[in-house]
Amino acid sequence: MGKSYLSSLRYFCSRIESASNSRFLSTDSSRISAKHVSEFTNLCSKGHLREAFESFNFEIWSEISLFSHLLQGCISTYSLLLGKQLHSLIITSGCSSDKFLNNHLLNMYAKFGELDTALTLYGIMPRKNIMSCNILIGGYVQSGDLEGARKVFDEMPQRNVATWNAMVTGMAQFECNEEGLIFLTQMHKLGFSPDEFTLGSVLRACAGLKALSCGRQVQCYAVKSGFELNLIVGSALAHMYMRCKSLEEGERVIDGMPVHNVVACNTVIAGRAQNGCSEGALDQYNLMKMAGFRPDKITFVSVISSCSELATLGQGQQVHADVVKTGATSVVAVISSLISLYSRCGCLNDSEKAFMEHMEADVVLWSSMIAAYGFHGQGEKAIKLFEKMEQEGLEANDVTFLCLLYACSHCGLKDQGIEFFDMMVKEYGLKPRLEHYTCVVDLLGRSGCLQEAEDMIRSMPVKADAIIWKTLLSACKVHKNADIARRIAEEVLRVDPQDSASYVILSNIHASAERWDEVSTVRKAMKQRRVKKEPGISWFEYKNEVHHFIMGDKSHAKFAAIDLYLNELMQELKKRGYVPDTTSVLHDMEIEEKEHNLLHHSEKLAIAFALMSTPPGVPIRVMKNLRVCRRLSCCY
Repeated sequence: MGKSYLSSLRYFCSRIESASNSRFLSTDSSRISAKHVSEFTNLCSKGHLREAFESFNFEIWSEISLFSHLLQGCISTYSLLLGKQLHSLIITSGCSSDKFLNNHLLNMYAKFGELDTALTLYGIMPRKNIMSCNILIGGYVQSGDLEGARKVFDEMPQRNVATWNAMVTGMAQFECNEEGLIFLTQMHKLGFSPDEFTLGSVLRACAGLKALSCGRQVQCYAVKSGFELNLIVGSALAHMYMRCKSLEEGERVIDGMPVHNVVACNTVIAGRAQNGCSEGALDQYNLMKMAGFRPDKITFVSVISSCSELATLGQGQQVHADVVKTGATSVVAVISSLISLYSRCGCLNDSEKAFMEHMEADVVLWSSMIAAYGFHGQGEKAIKLFEKMEQEGLEANDVTFLCLLYACSHCGLKDQGIEFFDMMVKEYGLKPRLEHYTCVVDLLGRSGCLQEAEDMIRSMPVKADAIIWKTLLSACKVHKNADIARRIAEEVLRVDPQDSASYVILSNIHASAERWDEVSTVRKAMKQRRVKKEPGISWFEYKNEVHHFIMGDKSHAKFAAIDLYLNELMQELKKRGYVPDTTSVLHDMEIEEKEHNLLHHSEKLAIAFALMSTPPGVPIRVMKNLRVCRRLSCCY
């Protein structure tokens, strides 16, 4: 803030202080020309507060309502200091009893998170109205204090739609989704008609609960009320469908909207990314730019996550360039996504560079970098970064510890991982979530402590899901423990009877032990329950195009050349001593057929294509939707 700006403000304060006793200020705006008022409000709306101060004579302040434009300008320009100075100016001018100005001041402090100041102001306000209470509820919600918001709500003698909206929005924002739906029911019973903001928040609550049936009911109400074409309602409705894994229905909602905006585009991009359609998310991103829409931070997080899922480094770098062009390099969520992207693409140095350029005092970025080290098997570096984080005075949260446990698990640091788990609970007072227990089970499973891992699952205070059981089941496969595997598989199938991975893992464990009768029993159970095995898909990015490979699929344009090259490569490998491992392949096949299936495994097809297409020395990044299996590791 320039010296002339502050001097102008001091000048006005001194003039007002000297004139306050003579009641110089009034609400009579007859001395102010309409042109002056228009120019003044225009400058404030554009955030040119300095020019607003310096371009007008003192007489402009005889119009009290113009203070509100300056206060709004302070919010839009994040100028809390100036807002506080304006508050002093309002008090000095004798306008502090004006209800209109007090509500604007209350809104400013609430928006800046200055809840204590807002409460003090609210307490001394001579006149309050519904808007005053609504602003205070919004302040409580913004600070995460839903109890405080509820207390103000309960004490209000009168409420309007905005009051109910503030509560429903708060409940949805902090995932108290069931309470949000209860508020909607109460609101409707009392005769209040939900507007587009109410419906948008309620649909987000339905999305959080994945309550598709409830969401459809809200959609029917929106249609009856004439909100079906509203952008806010339409985007929230599409988001609800996509969170409930009804991607096509969600996109139909967006397509039916008369006007598209950035929010609608972001909804489609995020929906595709969340439903495993990462390539579709990138396609929508390109269409969005071609349509002239400017990506924002929400766009970038979803698009970068899609690039990360596909490990498409080239496209990820192009998106990174867009981030720089649009000035989104200061957004923590975007930088965190970039750290993850480069890590998953094998470019740990680029992850470190992104982190070092924006590390600042933010626990999210430090946690992301800890996870990146863990992903690359550099557990010791992850631990050292955590220790440095503590030295910097940053307080770790549950996500930080989740990243630490992940790093310890992937690096075989069992003792350190258990210590961090105990530290999280005893020293930091954090309550472990299911994800933390899953990491510890993975840690114990990888270390061969299968019984200890099973005991932890059965004794933990949170309900086990299919993922944590499958984590232990995978460890049973690694350590070839068929007895424990059988028990764990039963638990998985009890939670998710249609989970094909559990059948396959159990079948492979029995196959490794040459228990072919057990293999046949498992496969028979799959057929009886109509469980279909998810095919293994490998993909490789070449010249900004993603090439997919599935075992036995000959649809690739260069399949003949790939097959010929792969046969030549395998002959050369056999000359150097390679022997195919056929122990996990169906026993009722001839040796030649088993080797043929192994030869055309999806990873091998992808690697062969990569070797054919890229110059020597260029890194090859192959991604797969399933875990890399023993067949590939035995070959390469």
